[in-house]
Amino acid sequence: MAALWTPSADRSAQTRLAAFLEVAEVDAYDELHARSVADPVWFWRLVWEQCGVRGTPGETVFVAGQNLRDARFFPDAQLNVAETLLARADDAPAIHFQGEDQVAETLSWADLHALTARYQQLLQNEGVGKGDRVAAWMPNSPHTYALMLAAAALGAVFSSTSPDFGTGGVIDRFGQIAPAALFVTDGYFYNGKWFSCLDRIDAVVEAIPSISHAIVVPYQGAIVGALGASSRDGAALLSAAAPGAVHFEPLPFDHPWYILYSSGTTGKPKCIVHRSGGVLLKHLVEHQLHSDIRPGDTVFYFTTAGWMMWNWLASVLGSQATIGVYDGSPFYPDSSRIWDLADQWDLSLLGVSAKFIDACNKEGLVPRKTHRLEHLRTICSTGSTLVPEGFDYVYRDVKSDVHLQSMSGGTDLCGCLVAGDPTAPVFSGEIQAAGLGMSIEVLDEHAEAQGAGALGELVCGAPFPSMPLSFWDDKDDARYQAAYFDRYPGYWHQGDFAEWTENGGMVIHGRSDATLNPGGVRIGTAEIYRQVEAIPDITEALVIGQSWDNDTRVVLFVTLAERAQLDEVLEREIRQRVRTGASPRHVPAVIVAVPDLPRTRSGKLTELAVRDIVHGREVKNAEALANPEALELFRDLPELADHRD
Repeated sequence: MAALWTPSADRSAQTRLAAFLEVAEVDAYDELHARSVADPVWFWRLVWEQCGVRGTPGETVFVAGQNLRDARFFPDAQLNVAETLLARADDAPAIHFQGEDQVAETLSWADLHALTARYQQLLQNEGVGKGDRVAAWMPNSPHTYALMLAAAALGAVFSSTSPDFGTGGVIDRFGQIAPAALFVTDGYFYNGKWFSCLDRIDAVVEAIPSISHAIVVPYQGAIVGALGASSRDGAALLSAAAPGAVHFEPLPFDHPWYILYSSGTTGKPKCIVHRSGGVLLKHLVEHQLHSDIRPGDTVFYFTTAGWMMWNWLASVLGSQATIGVYDGSPFYPDSSRIWDLADQWDLSLLGVSAKFIDACNKEGLVPRKTHRLEHLRTICSTGSTLVPEGFDYVYRDVKSDVHLQSMSGGTDLCGCLVAGDPTAPVFSGEIQAAGLGMSIEVLDEHAEAQGAGALGELVCGAPFPSMPLSFWDDKDDARYQAAYFDRYPGYWHQGDFAEWTENGGMVIHGRSDATLNPGGVRIGTAEIYRQVEAIPDITEALVIGQSWDNDTRVVLFVTLAERAQLDEVLEREIRQRVRTGASPRHVPAVIVAVPDLPRTRSGKLTELAVRDIVHGREVKNAEALANPEALELFRDLPELADHRD
């Protein structure tokens, strides 16, 4: 297979990875990766020294435990992550912000320091201290970043979710962690419409005993609407806070920084506690060495404050780069919005979901003809599998000399297991490499390592710094152990179905708990999506396995393009494409057209929730969905009748 892109020798030599290779005295990424796994003490000490960490590392870098979960990195270190993220204090831009077409501003590094200092004073006035939880029901705006930095500087633990979450979803998350303070926006814009949050605040405060009131931060400079009895004006409290310098509390490496939440629909979300130093080091490696982020770059990722990519974007500040922050619909006022921002902010790195790339491809957008994109060096894709057609679209219609970095990881580690290499070729449909410091393998059901072309479970066979510290309120780490270590003792089990390629890259075939088993043979869902979503009449697809006649049959749900119909001709085309492009085992037994598909708030389709509905089982934690009403479309479908368990 020919590479879609190969960096020139000059470009490779200018990357931050190339500079790191020189200091490390190794010749290439593969050699660096092998040594980073074999000698974690050497590698992570070098990362601390070369990637701009503020603090003292101590004498010890790594202590192995009885198992992966018990390993510790930098046990004697003292640092504060906010100090690394706020290393600059000059007048250069730190944050560019755009809230659809309603609000726009740029904060310099000095401005960000000043806003963070006010938030820190506000938190102290509210009695918040080290170890207390600070909860943010906030949009993707500069205030949310400043609040996080202020909390981290104090040693408080930050947790956030986006304002489109309903009261049930907020209570399910923040209610478990007993926050000392709750910050809420008064509302937000989406698709040109204003959505007020004020009428939901009282119910949340009433349901969480640790909170006496919510602090309301206005989206547009002044609160829109009347505050309820349990709300206070955050703008007034910030104005009253004394300006000054940010104080950075020295903390251990394992001091908690974030609490993130699983987005599954099988029960209350897991509260994943992430350690400060581990997440910081992991992000610095992913930014500087995998993504070639340099001081003065401008980096954008389309995200909300409820997805781990928000935390990933926040850490970009630690590489002394500017972050581009957008809040709202990526297709408002039209489908060129994100590409417009790429030009407006001279983006060096543009981060989006695979679904966004697919949508632009289906829309027929050709940004290379309509936009300059002259500073754009890297496009990152995550959230779901980027299929070969998505790779082809980027290099054909977006930019031919861009590093397209497909990557995969998760909320579980607040980072990536497999990612990019800016000094190596990009091959269609492949993630380039295992992450630095990550001992990645693909195992079969007998825990035997698989070579190229064999599908299996994605695992990591060695400790890494951003393994979670714990799950909140998890006695004896029982749920934590079961989630990642019980399936394959001695390995971190990610729950992805994957295969190595002949090029040394990786293809993710979907979540392993969503794999299909017709005739007892495991197959991934990604191969079906690739074939079906290439058909012009299909806008999106979701596939599940339905228990039927003592076996499993493949059921495909599709949403249709305008004026398209699911008739015999289209069904025949779908089955033929799947048969020839994937295999006869992938061919759906039933195809059903639906008007909408349920998805999480980060845009991931929820196969497991649909599978539960089809089998007559209750879907728990439906508040994790952006459109939970779509689940009703799958209940009691006549096409699937009489085949439930």
